[in-house]
Amino acid sequence: MIEPARRINEIQEYYFSRKLKEVARLNAEGQDIVSLAIGSPDMPPSQQTIDKLCEVAQRPDAHGYQPSVGIPEIRQAMAGFYKKWYDVDLDWQSEILPLMGSKEGILHTTLAFCNPGDEVLIPDPGYPTYTALNKILGTRIVNYTLREDNGWQPDFDALEQMDLMRVKVMWTNYPNMPTGGVARRETFERLVRFAQEHSIVVINDNPYSLILNDHPLSLMQVDGAKDCCVELNSMSKSFNMPGWRMAMVVSNPTYISWILKIKSNVDNGCFRGIQLAAAEAFNTNTPEWHHEFNVEVYRRRRVIAEEIMKSLNCTFDPNQTGMFLWGRIPDRYIDVEELTERLLHEARVFITPGFIFGRNGRRYIRISLCAKDEKMKEALRRINAMMASN
Repeated sequence: MIEPARRINEIQEYYFSRKLKEVARLNAEGQDIVSLAIGSPDMPPSQQTIDKLCEVAQRPDAHGYQPSVGIPEIRQAMAGFYKKWYDVDLDWQSEILPLMGSKEGILHTTLAFCNPGDEVLIPDPGYPTYTALNKILGTRIVNYTLREDNGWQPDFDALEQMDLMRVKVMWTNYPNMPTGGVARRETFERLVRFAQEHSIVVINDNPYSLILNDHPLSLMQVDGAKDCCVELNSMSKSFNMPGWRMAMVVSNPTYISWILKIKSNVDNGCFRGIQLAAAEAFNTNTPEWHHEFNVEVYRRRRVIAEEIMKSLNCTFDPNQTGMFLWGRIPDRYIDVEELTERLLHEARVFITPGFIFGRNGRRYIRISLCAKDEKMKEALRRINAMMASN
């Protein structure tokens, strides 16, 4: 009898993969569920981006294998993106590596730096993929606490009290998901010092810096960061391209070469048409385009999300950033699923329970802004009706 690898027993099917099956079943029964759960932008990329993809796809010579390191056009465009938005200078030939999505980057970066048994610092609450992939790879997960009363920033005093001798990597994510905690220059400066003092590689996952955030920051803006840190960035959110699977990792040439060694043994590079279309997006999407097609839309939806939080008697920080709204549930609920399951089956609204992000998310919910204004208003109407029936 064939048994699965032991790592299968260390993880569960991704929460959204599992829960969306239930939502699909409810919809098939005519329930018409409004989903405010997943952060998948519902708007298209720019027309220039789509036109470039279609143009390249028509070329007979565009369909072959592509280099794992990416074509020069996309790496040059990524360097331009970092200069335009963060005023960070990167050598496009040696300090940037295109990725087929940030999840791939989390996997390849961990493989490049960590051996089984090495310790990895992971935030709680935090993106579930950090935990799942490290379980798969056999590293030892050490959670560090993020708290609402500290603005969801790392508690460096607590970190310094930990035994860090076996820690190889520290994952951070600012602007923070799921909490909306803002990226702070002082946090980034402290992270760089922390990396230098303890010989730890700090990896900042940075896909939300352009969403409802007036001051985009990068860890790479800090002096010395490039020498000891890594940053992931993505086109999924800021350029409305989640299904295109186009992201990047930036760091010093040595670290990039290590990650490329892993990546080149796993994939053959992204379709040339997607790379050239992504370069077009980087080169032609102006701050004005971004403001009109992203910021204004998410700002309108954020107002509706705040009304939903108020209707549920949840508290939230109005200064949080990103494409979600994170709120604390009232004390009368035993746990967060008591609320989210009621929302799903009575109000027919799917909202993410915070427990999937860690123990420190158990009293929170997360509302996605990736639904049409009309859908969000309908969700608010249904929730108001449910609350009025109490």
